[in-house]
Amino acid sequence: MSDGIGTKFDKVCSILDKYEHNPHKLIAILQDMQEEYKYLPEDIMTFVSTALGISPSTVYGVATFYSHFTLQPKGKHVIKLCDGTACHVRKSQDILNAIKKYLGLSKKSNTTPDMLFTLETVACLGACGLAPVVVIDDQVHGLMTPESTIALIEEIKKEEVVCGGN
Repeated sequence: MSDGIGTKFDKVCSILDKYEHNPHKLIAILQDMQEEYKYLPEDIMTFVSTALGISPSTVYGVATFYSHFTLQPKGKHVIKLCDGTACHVRKSQDILNAIKKYLGLSKKSNTTPDMLFTLETVACLGACGLAPVVVIDDQVHGLMTPESTIALIEEIKKEEVVCGGN
């Protein structure tokens, strides 16, 4: 772009073009934005609102209403721990505590400082027969224990070192 906005917004503009700057396609636009940036940065949402001619509060409202969207950067590897009834009864809280301790996470931050891991708890993963369930990078792992979960995370860490993080 030659209008001074710069390359940061080039991808945003191409996504907006894809949806013909149609404000009725806001959810699809935000999904593509999140796919590109891995979260929805505030400046991107402001740019989208201006480009679509809708208020920033409308864009923010949609982004915060749907749990799929995130306003915070996520780590390279996303760990989703189910805390639905079946998983909770089978001690998913013990797994949660073990992951938090191992990764050094707190109530304030669910992402490691090196941006390698993000921990999320979800209400249900739909795999109750495998409870407790952990999903790491969209791979489902069932019948988990604190020890087996930490072992999976350690494997990912080792792979990151071997591959240099790529």
